[in-house]
Amino acid sequence: MRSDMRFDREQGVTLAGAAMFVLVCGTATALALGALSDANYENEERRVLLERFEAAHRRGVGVAGRAHEAIAPAAAFLDAPTMGQANAQLQAYVTRRVASQRASLASSGVQPSTRSDAADAIRLQVSFETSLPALQTLLYELETGTPYVFVEALSIRPHGPARAAEPLLHVTLNLRALWRRTRI
Repeated sequence: MRSDMRFDREQGVTLAGAAMFVLVCGTATALALGALSDANYENEERRVLLERFEAAHRRGVGVAGRAHEAIAPAAAFLDAPTMGQANAQLQAYVTRRVASQRASLASSGVQPSTRSDAADAIRLQVSFETSLPALQTLLYELETGTPYVFVEALSIRPHGPARAAEPLLHVTLNLRALWRRTRI
């Protein structure tokens, strides 16, 4: 029994096409399995990291081993039983800061809260005359000191002759601070 296995050209092309199809499907399967393996490995790493974070959170210790600290220190807030008293504290604080820069306070007034404000936000508008170096120092003190005071708007106009060595500026600041209600 001898079989004659001769392929004509059409059968050879078909066989080569089938072999290429099997090769492409095999390569695609191998690549898909590799990508799936990589994704599973990355997923496992993230799951372990999440478990560590959750365990540290339950213990009250940060990932680096430090105990959780408050988001802001108590001195960052104005402590007062009413919003009116907190406004007065903020006005006094800003007035002291302005006076420490030898600036002359022209006006100070509480602004109404906006819809986007939290219930613990206090707004204040302050106008005064000062020099540029004193203004820079004042802004630095307000934004880095405690209680935390945020400068939300700043308006500067020249005040008096501009030819002076240190010309005076008329400054208007819109400020926002946070207060914490205390018991009487």
